This record gives sequence, structure tokens and C-alpha cells, in this order.
Amino acid sequence: MDLIRTEWGVAVSRPGAAPLLIRRIVGVGRNYADHAQEMGASRPERPLLFAKAVTSASAPGEPIVLPACCRDREQVDYEGELAVIIGQRCRDVREDDALGVVLGYCCANDVSARWWQKQGAGGQFHRGKSFDTFCPLGPRVTPAADAPDPQALELTTRLNGEVVQSAGTSQMLFPVRELIAEISRDTTLLPGTVILTGTPAGVGFGRSPQRFLRSGDTVEVEISGLGVLRSEVRDGC
Repeated sequence: MDLIRTEWGVAVSRPGAAPLLIRRIVGVGRNYADHAQEMGASRPERPLLFAKAVTSASAPGEPIVLPACCRDREQVDYEGELAVIIGQRCRDVREDDALGVVLGYCCANDVSARWWQKQGAGGQFHRGKSFDTFCPLGPRVTPAADAPDPQALELTTRLNGEVVQSAGTSQMLFPVRELIAEISRDTTLLPGTVILTGTPAGVGFGRSPQRFLRSGDTVEVEISGLGVLRSEVRDGC
């Protein structure tokens, strides 16, 4: 299944069915212990959820555009992640049934403007995570049946060819089944809901010296069996 750009936004092209529009993006913070540590934050006791604007989604081949409001400081960061795409309307999903509501999986980059995430919006994540092009998805959607165990995948992020993140999805503090059960508790999930399952250590903010995205960079997020999501970085107008 391909991810395509339509006039309404990014959608999943499904053989024999109408494209499924991405309707909602739910992020999960600090879902890898080593990432929580590099950010100077505690390990969460429950999933730390936040929303990204659906307009932040971008299709394969589209660039990451550095916002004009970020030009006064380097702050735009990469976060390679496994994305889960919900395929059916559901609510109060049991953990044992959770993988049954998944349409498929793909690579994602939870691009983050750190100053806007931490200082510029009163500590609320939404603004710093939601600028246009801040959620690349791709390179395709692998059907759930072809990836029966989302906790048995290897994730690698490369910046200009250098490996900066490498981890197994088995290291998630809250696995995919638990995330779906928690996010759907008393809450309806519509087809086209995307869950970003968290990023491992190695983000630019946590490096020494820190390394943020610059125009001309190339970011690649690769997950075993799911392909490589490649994004060029450029300055905004």
C-alpha cells in the first residue's frame, strides 16, 4: 500500500478500495528508556501521549521544510519511529485484540522543533511537533499480516549516511498492543489514525555537541522489512 498526497492531505492507497485519509496523529513520548535518559527526563509510568497536527504529515519524496519561525536558532530535530496505522473504527480495544485493528506499519520521522516544544509553547508539545512537513511517513504501508510482530523489528536512522539511531522495537517501554489499548480507552479511534510509537536514543538534542537539521541534510529512517523513508531537508520560504 502506497502513501500518496491528495488534495485533502496524505492518504494510504489501498488496492480495490478508496484511499484512506490520515485523520489523526498520536505521538508517544519517552517510549525508550535510553531516549528518556538522553533528554534528562524520567521514565514514564504510563504512556506519554501528545497530538501532532494531521497537516504535519508528508508523503514519501516530500522534503522536511525548516520553518521560518525557527531561523533564529538551530532546533529542528529528527526522531526515527515505527508508525502504526489503524484500519478500523474501534474503542476500548483489549490488548489481546489490539493487533487486529491495525491496517499496517511504516517508517516515520517525528520531526521536532525543540525550542517550540520546550519553551515556546509553555511546555506543551503540540506546537513544536506540528509544523508543516514535520511527520514524514513511508516509504509504503506494509500490511499488518506481513509484519505479525511489531516488537521484532530493527530501527535505524541515518543523517547524511551516518547512523545516529539504532534500536530494536523490543526495547519499547510500552509495546504496540498496550499503546492501542491505552489510546482507545473510552476514545474512538477512526480508520486512518496514526500512532507514532516513540524514538530511541540518538536524537540531535541528546548528542554532544548537539546536531540539528540544516538545509541540504538527508535523513533516512529504516525499519527491517518496512523499507527506507528518505527525506531531504530545505529552508522554508
